[in-house]
Amino acid sequence: MAKQGSLARTGDTRLKVIRGHGAPALDPLIHERVRLGILSALAAAPGPGGLRFGELKELLSVTDGNLSVHARKLEEAGYVACHKYFEGRVPQTEFRLTARGRRVLERYLDHLEALIRAARPR
Repeated sequence: MAKQGSLARTGDTRLKVIRGHGAPALDPLIHERVRLGILSALAAAPGPGGLRFGELKELLSVTDGNLSVHARKLEEAGYVACHKYFEGRVPQTEFRLTARGRRVLERYLDHLEALIRAARPR
């Protein structure tokens, strides 16, 4: 019998991935629905620009305050950049994914794909 904390079959890569070995841990900063939604929406945004505050709010079905708090956390981590400007007399806020944000999102998605592969029967 395998002792607690060890792998039952050391050669089974599926167990290694599930237990977090051989793959990076899920980033707790982006493993939250709204923050993951912000990064995903920005990654899928067309063109080099980003998305405006109102567009993200509508896409994610969140309140102004909720979006502001989560976007600020991502900005502080360097995952998103925020640009504030005026269009006429109306203030606008636009977010875009940074290179660092793209890397952490890709690493997160790679880990999820590894978990999915490990969980599917062969």
